Amino acid sequence: MAFTGLFVPLITPFTAADVLAEDALEALSHAVLDEGATGIVALGTTGEPATLSPGERRRVLDICTAVCAERDAPLIVGAGSNSTAASVDALAELASPVSAALVVVPYYTRPSEEGVVEHFRQLAAASPVPLVIYNIPYRTGRTLSAETLVRLAELPNVAGFKHAVGGIDETTMTFLSRVPNGVSVLAGDDLYAGPMLALGAAGAILASANVATRVYADLLTAWQTGDVVRARKLGHQVTPLSRALFAEPNPVVIKAVLAAQGRIPTGHVRLPLLPADPKTAATALHAATTVASLLVASGK
Repeated sequence: MAFTGLFVPLITPFTAADVLAEDALEALSHAVLDEGATGIVALGTTGEPATLSPGERRRVLDICTAVCAERDAPLIVGAGSNSTAASVDALAELASPVSAALVVVPYYTRPSEEGVVEHFRQLAAASPVPLVIYNIPYRTGRTLSAETLVRLAELPNVAGFKHAVGGIDETTMTFLSRVPNGVSVLAGDDLYAGPMLALGAAGAILASANVATRVYADLLTAWQTGDVVRARKLGHQVTPLSRALFAEPNPVVIKAVLAAQGRIPTGHVRLPLLPADPKTAATALHAATTVASLLVASGK
């Protein structure tokens, strides 16, 4: 399938007792779909999967699978690591109705670009679901050339990319001009979503959309329908919110805002993350309230 539109990488809510808040996760899943998201991403970085137990990861996946099945919405699931063999094993556990696996470029060990290609060649051949490759060099330590990205895009069973390189660079421009038909490039940097869409990205995976789904969904729709004036206006309006939500490590500010809005029981995160500074959270909450008021004023 082609991946287009807005996908929300859900946070994982916890109670004050540090227990998975299952009802809140289910409600948030429905809410983002109600507000215009095409689908959701479970167990992405925003969901803190590294600090979840195997049982908690299973429950998150069960909840998100049930919601997406009920709503006939695509579900992308974060899977894989910097071990090829372990990634193959993790992917083997996925099956329909999971729409795709979001698999990060091998991190920390910094393999050669040939090694990255071979890693994904083996994963794509073994995976029971299509792959969306997560290219985020500032987290992985592995920058990829446009040539390597195109080679990855040509692999069978690679359906798309979450492209988050921290800006619009020459590699991004070249890759977007050469990406094969049928392979979706999804904007992964919240701050640069508008420019990526303007350059031809098929959609986006945006953590900020946990807080303001409707406005980010409208932003995508405006670019995709050619309403450039509205798209630019929306892009400018959400810039302060995106910046505020990423003022501290993701997802601590997002969770603080959602808790302040009463949408999750607490803003609790697990170590080594720390809760958001109250001033940072207040700034982000104000930005979210401003965006919401703009939507009301426009009749959305």
